[in-house]
Amino acid sequence: MNNQVFIIAEAGVNHNGNLDMAFKLVDAAVNVGADAVKFQTFTAAALVSPNTQKVAYQMDTTPHEESHYDMLKQLELSKKEHQLLFKYCAEKGIEFISTPYDIESAKFLNELGVQTYKTASADIVDLTLHNFLSKTGKNVIIATGMATLGEIEEVVNIYPDKNKITLLHCVSNYPCSIESLNLKAMQTLKCAFNVNVGYSDHSIGSLAAIISVALGGTVVEKHFTLDKTLPGPDQRASSDCLEFSELVESIRAAEVALGTPAKFCQPEEAEMAAVSRKSIVLSKNVKKGEKITAEHIALKRPGTGLYAREIENILNKKSRHDLSKDHILSWGDFY
Repeated sequence: MNNQVFIIAEAGVNHNGNLDMAFKLVDAAVNVGADAVKFQTFTAAALVSPNTQKVAYQMDTTPHEESHYDMLKQLELSKKEHQLLFKYCAEKGIEFISTPYDIESAKFLNELGVQTYKTASADIVDLTLHNFLSKTGKNVIIATGMATLGEIEEVVNIYPDKNKITLLHCVSNYPCSIESLNLKAMQTLKCAFNVNVGYSDHSIGSLAAIISVALGGTVVEKHFTLDKTLPGPDQRASSDCLEFSELVESIRAAEVALGTPAKFCQPEEAEMAAVSRKSIVLSKNVKKGEKITAEHIALKRPGTGLYAREIENILNKKSRHDLSKDHILSWGDFY
């Protein structure tokens, strides 16, 4: 990661278990200007028990008769498909990231050569997974949706090198309401744990992600899809390629607009300052050797002379020359 905001295009399971579609998502992520494309590494059998229910948004976006297990089973990518995707991302010049949902998946990704892991919000309580990831020495991006500060602290304390972790503020609903975003919590995370923070955006539009950059976010992640009308649990709440491209453009513009903490007159303001500020001028003619008093002083544009702060240093000085009304005073005019 560099000093720019690191933008992750969350392909997630929007490939629908189809490798060709996964390749297309990689291509799309490159085209929209993302720094990384992220997938999810799991097996349904290791992740869910047979009686696990789907949540409301999954019921709305997938067939009602389909179980949670069946939904996930058809969204799996095999190890071979992971290897092909990893290689394809390297060829395309975009970082491959994935979310492991268990230690075996994390081990596989480590062997694959990933440099960055991203953990799911739900796994903030899986300390065994975080213990494993902390020992890899890799970067770990930790989503914190649904989590309390205490739960986050437990995880942060596992990692010996705090420079290797980034906490993502997140609201775990797809999509989440603007009232639930609570973006100022990013500042709480930064202050409480002194680590890099970012934002995993599940809201509609790009406003929240752009605000997160202004709040100090170093990573922004957002789901994206080739087509919102495709089947699958996350397609509808994802950004399409045009929306994601606009998001990247807006984030890059926000970075430029934020600038630095230094406060100074910008080069493009210099002309305005010279014209619109006021200088000390004479309100009447002054003879050579005449003492300058308050009656001689006025403030008028342009701002190319001495400012009002110098009035006390000018009063009672004597003029070196005959000076006319509206003359802009300079230090060489008196003694």
